[in-house]
Amino acid sequence: MIITTTERIEWKRVIKVHGLAIANSVRARHVGRDIMAAFWNLVGWEVAEYSKLLADSRELAIQRMTERAEAMGANAVVGTRFITAGIMGGASEILAYGTPVEVKEEV
Repeated sequence: MIITTTERIEWKRVIKVHGLAIANSVRARHVGRDIMAAFWNLVGWEVAEYSKLLADSRELAIQRMTERAEAMGANAVVGTRFITAGIMGGASEILAYGTPVEVKEEV
């Protein structure tokens, strides 16, 4: 499966568009980690626990989007985008979406 943020894939030709593939991941913070994160925030360091949490959420959203695209018969997703939002105190959502397409080698 090819996943790209661009609207086209070099050396490939889109032969069919399958609509829209949307997937999300919602994760909540851990109270114990919040205490350590507050400390790191005071000294201006990266909050590695939150970075990992968001990276894991993003990977899960990409995986789910890919599975939906494959179920539609696509072998690529173009125009992939991400949105991150806080949905309640202590929880965030990452939404991944793109256009599932069938592509083939351009001759």
